[in-house]
Amino acid sequence: MQIWARYDSWRRRLALGLIAGLAVLAILNVLFPPSLAALGQRSTVVEDRHGRLLSAFTVDNGRWRLGAELDNIDPRFIKRLIAIEDKRFFEHSGVDPLAVMRAMRSWANYGEVVSGASTLTMQLVRQAEPRPHTLPSKVIEALRAAQLELWLNKDEILSAYLSHVSYGGNIEGIEAASRLYLGKSPEFLTDGEIALLISLPQAPEARRPDRNAASAKAGRDIILRKLGAAGVMTETAVIEAINSPISAQRKAMPDTAWITAKGIGQNQEDATRSTLDYGLQKKVEARVASVIEDLPQDVTIAVTVVENATMAVRAHIASADRGRPGGWLDLTVRSRSPGSTLKPFIYGLAIDEGSLSASSIAYDAPTRFGAYRPENFNGRYHGHVRVSEALRHSLNVPAVAALEMVGGERFEQSLIASGADVTRLGQTSDKAGLALALGGVGLSVNDVAMLYAALANGGEARPLRWVEDEEADGAMPVPLMTEKAARDITQILSQAPIPDGHMTSWLREGGTSIAYKTGTSYGFRDAWAAGYTDDYTVVIWSGRADGAPRIGATGRISAAPLLFDIFDQLPSQKRAHIYRKDTAAPGGLKTLSQTRSNAPHILFPPDGSEVFANALGRDARGFTLSVRTEDGAYTAFINGEPIEKTGRHYVWRPKTAGFYKLTVVDRKGRAATSKIRVLSPKALEASSSAFNQFVNTTF
Repeated sequence: MQIWARYDSWRRRLALGLIAGLAVLAILNVLFPPSLAALGQRSTVVEDRHGRLLSAFTVDNGRWRLGAELDNIDPRFIKRLIAIEDKRFFEHSGVDPLAVMRAMRSWANYGEVVSGASTLTMQLVRQAEPRPHTLPSKVIEALRAAQLELWLNKDEILSAYLSHVSYGGNIEGIEAASRLYLGKSPEFLTDGEIALLISLPQAPEARRPDRNAASAKAGRDIILRKLGAAGVMTETAVIEAINSPISAQRKAMPDTAWITAKGIGQNQEDATRSTLDYGLQKKVEARVASVIEDLPQDVTIAVTVVENATMAVRAHIASADRGRPGGWLDLTVRSRSPGSTLKPFIYGLAIDEGSLSASSIAYDAPTRFGAYRPENFNGRYHGHVRVSEALRHSLNVPAVAALEMVGGERFEQSLIASGADVTRLGQTSDKAGLALALGGVGLSVNDVAMLYAALANGGEARPLRWVEDEEADGAMPVPLMTEKAARDITQILSQAPIPDGHMTSWLREGGTSIAYKTGTSYGFRDAWAAGYTDDYTVVIWSGRADGAPRIGATGRISAAPLLFDIFDQLPSQKRAHIYRKDTAAPGGLKTLSQTRSNAPHILFPPDGSEVFANALGRDARGFTLSVRTEDGAYTAFINGEPIEKTGRHYVWRPKTAGFYKLTVVDRKGRAATSKIRVLSPKALEASSSAFNQFVNTTF
């Protein structure tokens, strides 16, 4: 009976102890709930549209602390970590009773702790609430660990632990450790790398590979032998891993598009999936890097690439080189004079009003508009010219006359309504002046990209998207101009002369033409090229960050070639919004892709076009032919005479002004012709009277 009495007494004490423990946990949960906020903020991480890491940034105290996602960690690492650190992690409730008993037994036998009893949950508590290594601290950690298990599931606890565990120096968490010590994501690890990442938290400073490679290897090899003894690894695998070297050089954290990524991820603690495309971003960066090498040290470049259908920014160069002035600034958000890049929108609004059409005749001659007297860029005037030629060749006087018809204030308000951040440049009047036609207003690269994407999208303007999970149609489109006006402007811009020596792969392979416009601000301070195709809009800005002039650096020379190079890097077109006058469709126009056939097609110069030649003869730069054929091969003739091929392209250098017939013949003998008129400055001046009889509209 005494035995049963003692047994009942023991059961009562155990029950009372359990009740007391549960009561303590309940009080702790109510009065002192667990908070992982004590672990501190996590590093800002920005990924590309597919989830690939672009850039990461340290937290306020300069530490790398990237969040650990279990799905992005090699599952073998998880399995082996638990085998080494906490065998019964998925079975206990924060405290492992068997490990505690083992630790107490070793303490009693040896007078010191030989085998630890800390679970991964207890280690996480220690990271959040550091305490001296004393017995009372262990008791508190055990209580807090049991409490934490009531709030978080096992995966959440493991993820939090692997996000904050110290790996030496300013490195916390497996994601940061794997990238900085191994130069790779922890998603795919070798046996040796897994063992190294398990051993480092056991002695973070002593085993740092970049400080003590020998100690790091010794610690790794201890873990490998333990894994072999536990049957987790074969003996052969252990030997191979032990013989593998350890890199003693610390790697750099990825920093692709780092200025852009910093802006996207600002004030974000978790990973942000941007709209940028890593592969395209690297291609654009490479092209810009190859160009910037040949430019003066004080010159830089900014680029924005937009996918028209979604308005997502797929590639972005905030500043071309950190080593150059302004290299740490996002130059795509700085207000700059856009030069002539706004002219398409002036003409577009004028077409909307019915004040003119693409075939109207404009008078290009010295003209005074009140106190304002604009001049053409090269100081030459061409008499009566069609509006299409005035825009294509960026004549200033006709553009100012068109703006006078539209109204400077209305034009400015149209830009603002579309979402552009407009800044007045050098104006003291409250009213927008006619100088807006020639760049007398400040816009950013991103603003210009948004406006040109509106032309590609039928005249509807929408804001740029930077975060992938934002709804593509989250913002209501703003009608900048009608679809017909946008189509007419696109038709004109798609026939602009291609820069010398540049023909995109799309044109060579029968793809979509590029509608583009260049611009140069007053004093050669800003060089621009803005273009778009069926799917993409690209805007290039080149200049000095301090706004100082660069004599002779025009948009056509300093930005247009890079524009065509970047379009060469973009995916092939799938949609067709580019229209041309030499095709037929509803309303008299048809998309370029709808007109494709096996017969040759002359893209430039198109039939019925007029082209300007600043010089004639063999010394002239000439015109690079753009022809689409079935296999890319053809022979070109001008007035029946063969044209010499320069490199991979035909470059036609007319000897005199006048009328010409261009004929191209493919391998199968199929031909296409284009009748062209070549205009020189003298020819234009002499023929102004002949143009008068065809006048449709005069400014």
